[in-house]
Amino acid sequence: RLLFLPQPLGNKNLLHKLLLNLCENSKTRGELISMLLSVLFDGSGDVSAVDKSFAQMSLKAKGTQKGTPRRQSSVPNSSLAQITQAAGENVPNLIAQRCLEALTYIVTYNEASVTYFLMEHDNNIGLKRSNSRKGKEKQAKTLSKYPVVILLSLLDRQVFIKNTALMDQLMHLLSFVLRPLSTLTKKDSNNTAGDSGGQSNDNSNGPVTQSTNTENHSAPETNNDPPQNNVNSETNNNIPSRASASEASRNQTTVSTSSEPAQPILKPPVIPDYCLRLVVNVLTAGECTSNTFKYTLSVIQHLSTLSGARDVITSELVDRAQSLGNDILDDLDELAQILQDADTGVDVQGVTLAKFSPSSSQQAKLLRVLKTIDYMYSRKQQSATNASTNAQVSLAPTVDPDEVDVVAPRTLLDGGRGSKLTEDEEKVMRIYDSLNFTELWKKLGRCLTTIHEKPDMIHVATVLLPLIESLMVVCKYVGMAPSTQKATSSESQASSESMEELFFTFTEDHRKILNTMVRNNPSLMSGSFSLLVHNPKILEFDNKRNYFNQQLHKRTNTRDHYGTLQLNVRRQYVFEDSYQNLQRRTGDEIKYGKLSVRFYEEEGVDAGGVTREWFQVLARQMFNENYALFKTSAADRLTYQPNRASGANPEHLLFFKFVGRVIGKAIYDGRLLDAYFTRSFYKHILGKPVDYRDVEAIDLEYYNSLVWMLNNDITNVVELTFSVVTNDFGEEKVIDLKPNGRNISVTDENKREYVMLVTEQRLTSAIKDQIEHFLAGFHEIIPAHLISIFNEQELELLISGMPDIDIDDWKNNTEYQNYTASSPQIQWFWRAVRSFDQEERAKLLQFVTGTSKVPLEGFSALQGVHGVQKFQIHKDFSSPDRLPSAHTCFNQLDIPEYEDYEQLRSQLLLAISEGTTGF
Repeated sequence: RLLFLPQPLGNKNLLHKLLLNLCENSKTRGELISMLLSVLFDGSGDVSAVDKSFAQMSLKAKGTQKGTPRRQSSVPNSSLAQITQAAGENVPNLIAQRCLEALTYIVTYNEASVTYFLMEHDNNIGLKRSNSRKGKEKQAKTLSKYPVVILLSLLDRQVFIKNTALMDQLMHLLSFVLRPLSTLTKKDSNNTAGDSGGQSNDNSNGPVTQSTNTENHSAPETNNDPPQNNVNSETNNNIPSRASASEASRNQTTVSTSSEPAQPILKPPVIPDYCLRLVVNVLTAGECTSNTFKYTLSVIQHLSTLSGARDVITSELVDRAQSLGNDILDDLDELAQILQDADTGVDVQGVTLAKFSPSSSQQAKLLRVLKTIDYMYSRKQQSATNASTNAQVSLAPTVDPDEVDVVAPRTLLDGGRGSKLTEDEEKVMRIYDSLNFTELWKKLGRCLTTIHEKPDMIHVATVLLPLIESLMVVCKYVGMAPSTQKATSSESQASSESMEELFFTFTEDHRKILNTMVRNNPSLMSGSFSLLVHNPKILEFDNKRNYFNQQLHKRTNTRDHYGTLQLNVRRQYVFEDSYQNLQRRTGDEIKYGKLSVRFYEEEGVDAGGVTREWFQVLARQMFNENYALFKTSAADRLTYQPNRASGANPEHLLFFKFVGRVIGKAIYDGRLLDAYFTRSFYKHILGKPVDYRDVEAIDLEYYNSLVWMLNNDITNVVELTFSVVTNDFGEEKVIDLKPNGRNISVTDENKREYVMLVTEQRLTSAIKDQIEHFLAGFHEIIPAHLISIFNEQELELLISGMPDIDIDDWKNNTEYQNYTASSPQIQWFWRAVRSFDQEERAKLLQFVTGTSKVPLEGFSALQGVHGVQKFQIHKDFSSPDRLPSAHTCFNQLDIPEYEDYEQLRSQLLLAISEGTTGF
């Protein structure tokens, strides 16, 4: 009755602790939980229901306390009048909230009370209210002996649907109470033969007929609750005394003591189908908060372990999804008309978007339903279901709604196109195919097209985000089914093809809007939008790069396990010394270790700048002709290709692996290298096939001859066979392009095959070992599936940065110390920079920052020792006769107070020309 008072006596926690202590005795525990459920079920309707429930509690009090004076009963009645007057119509919500808080507290700290909810009890309350669905009332009364069914039956009560806080509390309680189901279901299936007849209506007498004496507070369940131990020993490792009881219960159907009756083994409760459907109702009945969604996923996860429950829940989810999709069609028609009539985004505000904006909108409900289907059948869910049940489960379910839509894209990235699908993944594919959403996506596409055509309407696209995400969820397995995997029928195969066509068409048609949305909210790529990386033409480079770095550094705590990677090298032998230092390191040590470089006989202390210098010096040494590892492209003399004759260096293959590691480490650490490769080599890094057009960078004259062959009739013109002749250090060798190729002539009919094979020979086979060793080192640092999201042009930008220096961008992202933008020396400095040629500007940038390359995002993203560090110019208060000096770790240039422009320009040129190397 204290729950009905305006203010519970003392602190609320005191009342909870009192109730918890009363639960130490099994009989008292049963009566107490039954009373709380009675108040929750019968007293949460309206004010009159609260009055009636309070009266019942008062009658029970009179019946159990015969010596209590009658005048005491008038005190709570007056208190109830006070709370009714103060809270008015909120009284049922307040009473329900207090009951849920009390029950949650009890099940959190009393393991036996969790078991109580999953057992039959004769003294339980009945479902007295009428039910709108025929036949359910009778079924509910039959099964109402399970307290957990009483809780589930509350899910369609308006008091819970309309109050998000109450719904959150109820789902939290259910998620906790249902945790043991996976253990019970597994044990029941393993011991079906031995446990037959082990559960009957007499189960209810178990916990209730135990001794009513007060139990030992320190270990109540161990002494008096053997049936409960059967479950909870597996859900909580913190109670070691339960292990023996649990083990014993596996081998016998009852556990007896000298003072207690025999106790049956706990078996899974019988949950009626309509209760399972009510859980789905939580997702669509009203506003569903992120916490409620999380708890609902947990409840569904636990209930799905019951026989047949997952199919019932799935059927209800599919029906709700289709119904919501149909409802959204009319809303999209209305929105499309409004967008068509509007001139700018300002005309589309407020009321117009009201149907799409709130979390209770139809599109938000659809997304929740689809995410739930995804979660039920994902690989992550299966691993969670099969995980050991002996691990302790925390209070909050370990289900993150934001992770639900990450499962498929990550699986795709790990497995790649054609990876084998699990049975559940094939099932969810069929579920998605069965949803008739084609018209929905077409109407959404028309709205996005209008948004793109008119100005200032991107906010409308953002409002439609849940619907776009829903498309991503449904299409998440696009490209997963391998070509060798036969469809179960021609209809399913056609459906799969149409789904794939739908996804690629939709994303290509609206790539501009999708990229803008991702750019404005990069976190979208952590969810369903990560699917976009599988259509390489969709994402723009900056969004790809952000996603790449996000995935590459996802497990940042891994780096904490690795120490500093100390390198002591001689500048003139930086390649050999670095190779020797890193040769004995593992890939993970290089990847996660923090580089700290020291050049012998130089005083520089590495706070980031020396490492940048090391990367630049090493990049130049890689292409040193003395190592014979690379040769320049014949086309531009600037890009490099692995040297087919690198075998002249006995350690060339180990060197290639080392170079792969260095380039991978530079990408991982966000360092830019002055290393440019041919397009064909970039393709090898990306795992893409080469073609004859890539020969142009290696041998322009030979490329032109291949083009001529393809475009002209070569009959009686050329005399070639399917073989090539190589000359390595004066030794000629004939290599067949196909078996017995030297005896097969090239004709006009087979010339395309010849061009393909000779291209493969010159660009791949001739340098196969070099490529394999380079990639072996590179993939130790950068996963192949991640780097493959780029094309060859984007990979060059990723490795080397932007080649052009934008002086205006540089100037706009420069900070001054003891100078101002209007100071004469600063005006002269920028005048001098504009007078420099491209090479001099690169030298100046290298002098100050340690690298001549600009980050991909421009000067606003220059990196220093503490992360992003803009270019800085400080006043040097020493003599004007001094040269400018730099601090590369901080991108800082110190300029003395020169007296005129000519002096500043000449001193600056002298510094960057003669002082760019060394510290």
